Amino acid sequence: MSVPAAIEDHPLRRNRDFNLLWVGQVVSDLGANVSAIAFPLLVLATTGSALQAGIVAAARSLPDLVLGVPAGALVDRWNQKRVMIVADGARAAALGSLALAVALDAVTFGHMVAVAFVEGVGFVFFDLAEASALPKVVADRHLDAALARNSVRAHTAALAGQPLGGALFALGRAVPFVFDAVSYLMSVVTMSLIRTSFRRDPLPERPRLRGEMREGLSWFWRQPFLRTTSLIAMTRSVTLNGLYLVVIVIARERGASAALIGALFAFVGVAGILGSLAAPWVARRASIRTIIIAMTVLGAVLVPLLSILPGQATPGIVFGAMWILNPVWSTAVGAHRLRIIPPELRARVLSVAFLVSGGLVPLAFVAAGLLLEAAGTTPTVLVFSGIMVAGAAIAIGSRAFRDAPDRPPSLAGQSENV
Repeated sequence: MSVPAAIEDHPLRRNRDFNLLWVGQVVSDLGANVSAIAFPLLVLATTGSALQAGIVAAARSLPDLVLGVPAGALVDRWNQKRVMIVADGARAAALGSLALAVALDAVTFGHMVAVAFVEGVGFVFFDLAEASALPKVVADRHLDAALARNSVRAHTAALAGQPLGGALFALGRAVPFVFDAVSYLMSVVTMSLIRTSFRRDPLPERPRLRGEMREGLSWFWRQPFLRTTSLIAMTRSVTLNGLYLVVIVIARERGASAALIGALFAFVGVAGILGSLAAPWVARRASIRTIIIAMTVLGAVLVPLLSILPGQATPGIVFGAMWILNPVWSTAVGAHRLRIIPPELRARVLSVAFLVSGGLVPLAFVAAGLLLEAAGTTPTVLVFSGIMVAGAAIAIGSRAFRDAPDRPPSLAGQSENV
């Protein structure tokens, strides 16, 4: 499906449908970050167990592992706008049920796990549908800028959402989950107002779902760039998600309150926003290989500092610094991925890439909880440091990026204000 002429002619600031999608996701991303900090705080407050907090976090990311590839094949079949509306509607209902249970002092560990899992399912379907739909609402020459703006969106939500989540939890344990449920409902409203057609052209004969999944996996496997960047992303996903719980536990050990713990994660948002603002400029001047190596080496250097540097605030500052080059990766690597994947395979191939990148995240949460309870914070940090070093070694030694352009095509010579 080609981009409509009206969208082709509009820069992002005047692209109505992109801005509706973007604004809706600013709100829902904010809500997701609010509940992201509230979930472990709720589990730790009700059970006192880092392992159970890790299990809830794992349940939230488990759908990436078990549903990613079939979800990609289904999203390639379905109307992507409808998928996004249903996904956020389901997440709103799940979070609303948890808020009610917490308010009535009737919440159970099983309920928390179930709601976390439903939210993860909604994320898988929504994320694949949004990524696949983006080239339909944004012209190709604006794609890098759109991805950079999406990165600003995500990190702005992290900047505001994590401290807000801690503050709302201090106000009342149910309040963060009410906030998140309402944010998903607002996303449903903005998605409903988008006019771009997401209808699929009917095929005379639709292949079996298993065959479509195999086709996406086969195409992914033949692409060294996709394979290698997904493997590198896996080392970062495992490390950063595992360290999320580690940072919370380190801060609690050093006497930080729930509100302060939430505020620590504002540094992730600050770093992300700075990286997002710099992303188009960096992508115009640095090769994709340089960007990948710089991000992985920076992470490998920073992880050990979580245990080395003293103070209640330093874990948040160090953890935030690990994210500063993520937006540059998202802009350069993400745009190149979207350009090389055929439109009819996009969701399926991206689902495989997301599976490789994030499939081990549930294990990372459980492993972090087990290591924290069995060995303490410093040995846990050392384990995740080793994983990040492995990612940096892959990036430095790989030849998979030699065919990638030094500069994204749509950024070459571009200075448009978006």
